[in-house]
Amino acid sequence: MKQKGIELGNLSSRFFAYIQLKDRDVIRTGEIAPVLNITESQEYDLLRRLTDSGWIVRLKRGVYLVPDRLPAGGKYNPGTSIILEKLMKEYGGDYQITGPTAFNFYGFDNQVPNMFYVYNNRISGNRTIGNQSFQFIKTSDQRMGSINNIATYQGNNLMYSSKARTLVDAVYDWARFNSLPRGYQWIEAELLTDPKFVSELVDVTIQYSNQATLRRIGYLLDSLEQSPKLIKRLARQLSNSKSLIPWIPNKKARGRLNRKWGIIVNG
Repeated sequence: MKQKGIELGNLSSRFFAYIQLKDRDVIRTGEIAPVLNITESQEYDLLRRLTDSGWIVRLKRGVYLVPDRLPAGGKYNPGTSIILEKLMKEYGGDYQITGPTAFNFYGFDNQVPNMFYVYNNRISGNRTIGNQSFQFIKTSDQRMGSINNIATYQGNNLMYSSKARTLVDAVYDWARFNSLPRGYQWIEAELLTDPKFVSELVDVTIQYSNQATLRRIGYLLDSLEQSPKLIKRLARQLSNSKSLIPWIPNKKARGRLNRKWGIIVNG
């Protein structure tokens, strides 16, 4: 097959020869044309064809992940850890895997999600990179943290929210993750397994949640008769607002009132 008088197979070979010579794992638009002595149009077509064939992976516009050698079977799969590491490096940001992906990872939920849910401080929206789907959730720098660094079998690392942070965000981000009231059950089960876990949970709640999450987790720990000292720490973080919020937010706000935490116990 030829493109504007240049054999694509020959260009592909020269492309990968350059990658190996320079020991590159990322290539940007504009870099290959002068090296291979081709036009910008031919470079665009080459990168498009290599991407469509699965030999390289488009990371973002104008940026491509490339293997150090021709991929076995003709399909390059860099893996989630490499994709997230390189993507966040391009944007100068940080990430941590959260939501349903983390729920499944920690064994709270046995449903395997069809995408990776990723908190980060740079980008938002759904993206497909290579053969993997991601939902990027942009959050503030202050809400990034409490991370569990997980080594992969490939020798790389994946940044997951810690177990405590995952449970706090099941309450904090319940609307996005559809995680209440299940999140309450997960917290209760974890406390039964590890009574000392409550201390970390309180620390993470104070640092990374909002008033609604403080109230809900405070009421839960109070109901479960956890450490009065730790519960007082949570209570001291409450604002003076007298408004009430439902215990289960997607259910009618009817039930008895708990004034201490400002909760309508509706379930």
